[in-house]
Amino acid sequence: MSSRTIRVDYLARVEGEGALTIRLEGNEVRDVELRIFEPPRFFEAFLRGRQHFEAPDITARICGICPVAYQMSSCHAIEDALGVRVDPELRALRRLLYLGEWIESHVLHMFFLHAPDFLGYPDAVAMAKDHGDWVRAALRMKKAGNAVLRLLGGREIHPVNVRLGGFYRVPGRSEIETLLPELRWGLSAARDAVRWAAGFRYPEFERDYEFVALSHPDEYALNEGRLVSSKGLDIPVRAYEMHFVEEHVQRSNALHSRLRERGEYVVGPLARVNLNFDRLSETAREAAREVGFSPPCRNPFRSLLARGVETVHAFDEALRIIESYRPPERASVEIPRTAGTGSAATEAPRGILYHRYRVDGDGKIESAKIVPPTAQNQKSIEEDLRQIAPRLATLPDEEATLLAEHAVRNYDPCISCATHFLKLKIERK
Repeated sequence: MSSRTIRVDYLARVEGEGALTIRLEGNEVRDVELRIFEPPRFFEAFLRGRQHFEAPDITARICGICPVAYQMSSCHAIEDALGVRVDPELRALRRLLYLGEWIESHVLHMFFLHAPDFLGYPDAVAMAKDHGDWVRAALRMKKAGNAVLRLLGGREIHPVNVRLGGFYRVPGRSEIETLLPELRWGLSAARDAVRWAAGFRYPEFERDYEFVALSHPDEYALNEGRLVSSKGLDIPVRAYEMHFVEEHVQRSNALHSRLRERGEYVVGPLARVNLNFDRLSETAREAAREVGFSPPCRNPFRSLLARGVETVHAFDEALRIIESYRPPERASVEIPRTAGTGSAATEAPRGILYHRYRVDGDGKIESAKIVPPTAQNQKSIEEDLRQIAPRLATLPDEEATLLAEHAVRNYDPCISCATHFLKLKIERK
């Protein structure tokens, strides 16, 4: 029986540093390894001994693409520990800030990291030669999301205006209305993008995933809700560590997460759309129905369409929040000095982001736990590769490598978050 190894020493078009190895014997899979070799970054240790009000600024540095997700999870978890609830107007502004991040992150992945796989280009620069109008539209949509971050967060990368209890400063009505023209254009462009992406050829592949996401009775969950799954999980966020566990594997600097009861699971856009389709805005549901995209969808390659539909929702809800905006009476609520332990999960663009903190009576952080989305998806990514490996065995080396990478990029993995140009080598025996 012939042996074959597909090895990708550096994964391209993902954020951070990782590698992939698939070993085959004939058409049988011997081993699959998604290795995270980027050094551990020790943010949980950095937080110990710091004042609780420093957490939003420290955690924002974990990721330059989704800093708001880390800020929101840290704020909500510490506020949970201290028994703090923000005013409704501040809650709406937090959603708007998060929606801005969804827009810029989803558009980045859809057009610049993922679409080249479907269209047969090595990267977005090569794709732009034939699809320049779409690349320019994507840049404009991403800029609209960044403008939301800049206005509410103080700057686009690692925002500095977020604090426990709210914001340091909130915008006036005339300021926030300056966002409307580009968001209105972006909503139309996002709907066009869903139509465009619906015409891609999607590989045929499905598995019986357990999808996990936040769910809220009154809205498409971002900052609050219960943790639910497609196989019956329905728990408050505070029970997260009773049902989910992290494990160290020797080949990776990132911990692997699993459900104690059943093993690997999936978080992110495909999970959210499958579990919360009825909570999407009517405009987003119309965009999905127009192209025949509806739950249940178990094809991870079609996660691109899920991101597109969520982008439509993000533009649509952002417009509604701004159009009904009334400046809050105060920029933040008071934060008491008291001891407590709190946890929170929010929906980062890539999926659930869980934080837990214990603080003492002087506001000092005694312990911190952060579980990013990619660590939760990693076991499922590897299982996808195991299931698709017999198909890889029938393909030439170059095509097999591209399909394997594509399967990883379905998840938009942010490897830098998951750690507490492509060189390819194929070995034959």
